Amino acid sequence: MKSILVIGLGRFGRHMAQKFIENGNEVLAVEWKEERADAAVGSIRQILIGDATDERFMDSLGIDNFDLAVIAISENFQTVLEVTVLLKDLGCKYIVARATRDVHKKLLLRNGADYVSYAEREVAERLAIKFGADTIFDYVELTPEVGIYEIAIPEKWVGKSIVELSIRSEYHVSVMATKKQNKIFPLPHPDHVFDDDESVIVMGSARHIEAIT
Repeated sequence: MKSILVIGLGRFGRHMAQKFIENGNEVLAVEWKEERADAAVGSIRQILIGDATDERFMDSLGIDNFDLAVIAISENFQTVLEVTVLLKDLGCKYIVARATRDVHKKLLLRNGADYVSYAEREVAERLAIKFGADTIFDYVELTPEVGIYEIAIPEKWVGKSIVELSIRSEYHVSVMATKKQNKIFPLPHPDHVFDDDESVIVMGSARHIEAIT
């Protein structure tokens, strides 16, 4: 279980906090708009109304006791930057912030953020890949070059085994799981023979996935 601070309870922050709680983590949320805090009370137990740019207020939270802080503010980049610097100064262990522009991402990383999310861009790119290709069913980006893809079984793979196809050496991807009738079967045996009514979850670069599909 982690102790997590979520700053900002707009839609992004509220959903993040709820998911953290569902996964068994302890969450404290900070929101300066009372109406937003009231709207989240039903699903987030610990909410404080306060200004995250106020050093005395933030210091009172014991920032260095949190494993992670998520800055889920989107309205004002200057505020996000100020909160990032303040969290770093107060000893925050790991800071996740939001950005909508590349220059904002660079500034946040230079001033204390450990990870910067392009929330809308990440969702848009995932959906574009998922719905823009007939043979790619889902996608998770690991780095700009490498991702995890759920793809239809290539026609030339049907009836052949993983080891027979020499998938890692011939196609430069790693088979992580197969999926059939909405059930996932992780780490299939090298002797697994592919059926045309299943999909496969593989990890690899975009160019290698494109070559397969």
